Amino acid sequence: MDSPSLAVDVKRDTALVAAVDTAREAAVLEGGADTVGASLGVVMEDERLATHTFECLNPAYVGWQWAVTLARAPRAKAVTVSEVVLLPGPTALVAPPWLPWSERILPGDLAPGDVLPTPADDPRLVAGLTGEDDLESVASRSPLEPGAWEIGLGRVRVLSPLGRDDAADRWSEGEFGPQSAMAKQATLECVTCGFMLPMDGPMGQLFAVCANELSPADGRVVTLSYGCGAHSEAMPAPSEEPLAAGAVIEVVLDDGVDLADEVLDDVTDDVLADAVDVADEDVIADSEPVEVEPAQE
Repeated sequence: MDSPSLAVDVKRDTALVAAVDTAREAAVLEGGADTVGASLGVVMEDERLATHTFECLNPAYVGWQWAVTLARAPRAKAVTVSEVVLLPGPTALVAPPWLPWSERILPGDLAPGDVLPTPADDPRLVAGLTGEDDLESVASRSPLEPGAWEIGLGRVRVLSPLGRDDAADRWSEGEFGPQSAMAKQATLECVTCGFMLPMDGPMGQLFAVCANELSPADGRVVTLSYGCGAHSEAMPAPSEEPLAAGAVIEVVLDDGVDLADEVLDDVTDDVLADAVDVADEDVIADSEPVEVEPAQE
C-alpha cells in the first residue's frame, strides 16, 4: 500500500487513516470484489473526515478510482462510512468539458424544422433605427458619419460592425475567396466579369454575387478578387485547323533517323496518308515501262 497522503492543514486522525479495511469493504459492497484493487492512499478532507481511494479494476473504467469517505464523531472510536463514489483519476478517460448548445452548434448543423434562437446580447447584432425621431436625429450626422447607422425596415436588429467583419473574414477565407484553389488557377478576376452582380452597402466594396450557371460559385457570394474558368471574357483556346487541300509536305528520310527542313507535329494521320498516296501515284505515272528479256535456255 502506498504511504498515506495527508492534508497539511488538517490534523491527522489515526483511527480514520488506519481504517483501510473498513473503506475497502464499503467499496466492495458498492461495486463488487472483482472491481476493487489496491489502496492508492488516504486524504484528510476535514477534521475527523478522511477519504480512502482504491484502484478500479473494471475494464470499462480504466484509470478511475473508488473513493470511500469515512467519518468519526467527536470522542468516538467507531468509524462510519459516509459516501462511496467512483471518480476519474489522473489518467482516466473522461468526457470533454461541457459546453452550452450555443457554443457546440456548428455551420451545417441546422436541419429543416430546427429552431436556432439568437441570444439577446449577440455581439453580431445591434438595434435598428425604426422610429421617426431616431431618423431625424441622425439625418444631420449622416454626411459626417456614413454607414454609422442603418434603418431597420421592419427588422428589430441589424448587423453590427463586428458581425460584418466576421462575415467578411469568413467569406474571404472560404471556398470563394482569393486563396481558394480555383481562384489561384484563374487568370481573370470577378471584378471584370460580366456575370458579377454588385452588392450594395459596405460589403459591396469587397464582395459580389455570381450569376453564371456554369460557374461553381453560381448564386454564391464571392470576393471581387475571386476567379474561375467561366469568366465572361475568357478567350477560347487556339483551334487546330487541318492543312488545306493541296498543301505540300516535304519529308526527307536519312536512314530512317533525320527529318529534313521542318517537322510538323500537328499534322493528322489522315493528311499524311493522303500525301503518301499522292506521292505513290506520281512515282507510278513518271516511271517508264521496263522491258524484260526472255530467259535463255
